[in-house]
Amino acid sequence: MRVFVLFVFLLLNARVVFSSQYVVLVSFDGFRWDYLERGLTPNLNRFANEGVRAISLQPVFPSGTFPNHCSIVTGLYPENHGIIGNNFRNPFDGTIYTIRDSNAVTDPRWYLGEAIWETARRQGLVTASFFWPSSELKLDWRHPNIFMKYDPRIPYKTRIDSVVSWLSLPFDKRPRFVTLYFEETDNRGHSFGPNSPQTDTAIMICDEIFGYLLEKIQSLPIKDSINIIVVSDHGMTELSKDKIINISEILKNVGVKVYSYGYLAFVNGVVDSVEKAFRILKQNENHFKVYRRSEMPKFYNFSNNPFIGDLVIIPEFGWSLSTDINDYVYRVKGNHGYDNYWMDMHGIFIAGGSSFKKGYRVGTIRNIDVYPLICRILNIMPRGNIDGKLENIEYILK
Repeated sequence: MRVFVLFVFLLLNARVVFSSQYVVLVSFDGFRWDYLERGLTPNLNRFANEGVRAISLQPVFPSGTFPNHCSIVTGLYPENHGIIGNNFRNPFDGTIYTIRDSNAVTDPRWYLGEAIWETARRQGLVTASFFWPSSELKLDWRHPNIFMKYDPRIPYKTRIDSVVSWLSLPFDKRPRFVTLYFEETDNRGHSFGPNSPQTDTAIMICDEIFGYLLEKIQSLPIKDSINIIVVSDHGMTELSKDKIINISEILKNVGVKVYSYGYLAFVNGVVDSVEKAFRILKQNENHFKVYRRSEMPKFYNFSNNPFIGDLVIIPEFGWSLSTDINDYVYRVKGNHGYDNYWMDMHGIFIAGGSSFKKGYRVGTIRNIDVYPLICRILNIMPRGNIDGKLENIEYILK
């Protein structure tokens, strides 16, 4: 009997070792859901047809880069993981979070959610990241074991070569979870618009790079254990200089502070001034909606955070909000951040590997459900307080 029990114990443990799965999570920033339909992406489409392809990946609101990358790896809405925008401020002490400030980006006090690499590391797995928003925090246990500080000058193939070298390390040093990030389509979409020839070129560059990644992974002895998940944080929509609303002009001499991000604006101030601003904005509510923070529509999941403005202004699709000092919206031809139910804001989700079904086409997937999905593949326990739900996405697994 003892021999039999020992045999079963050894068999189960051997099974765990030999069934160990790896996950490579790839983000193509700003890669809209329908970019795959332009006939420019043979590598991505082939991979999608052989594995799992969703019609789209729904971002969280606001559909910006940092909020959504954080939601993908935490399973939380921005109101809960803390990164409510690419740029925002703490109205209580005046400190500012902006993705252009490396000190703010790496300051762990802003980040309330636990990222997948934290979950994995706590349960004994090695993790790595060649760029991902929130992966560079200055607390050792809050970033991946291996990580790179963001530098857009590093060539895309160099990023892939590094990841492949990490996946070639000895077993005890080899990361089981790795991220890759490419900014090409987002940059071109902002500068030239999503329907421009320049954005088409960016789409082709992303597809070529993905083909290179597949080729390099096929050279690895562990290739059959590697699962690749390709996502984008949001989509992109065309802008027009004829569709800009100056909020500062509407609220002139009201005595409130207005912070505009183009696709969203916050209004802060003392109670009387805020209420006056609310009344004025309601009277001028044309091509935008204004809400008190406590009265935000529930489908946005964007009210339960003290850094959200006293008033929240959301423009109609394709319209931009500006202030007297905000000229960004006059310079770009494409933007995102809008209502996350609008299809122009949706990204891509495709996945393949031994954990996934083959040739499986599904509808829209929520990006907050990606975190529990990865936990399942890696056989680790997710945090219990997340917004994402495994039952919403586990049907794509074998």
